[in-house]
Amino acid sequence: MPDYLARPDYQKNDYIGWITRAKRDETRSKRIAQMLAELEQGGVYMKMKHPASVK
Repeated sequence: MPDYLARPDYQKNDYIGWITRAKRDETRSKRIAQMLAELEQGGVYMKMKHPASVK
């Protein structure tokens, strides 16, 4: 959660919108897993490099 909260508001909104737009539960779960992996890893945002969040 701290990694999520440290992200800029636009990124938090993008993640939430991207996840909630998924029509299938399977897709939603995949997107949540991707978001959590990116937050844990740091330096990545929506499969793009994000230097500001490097750990």
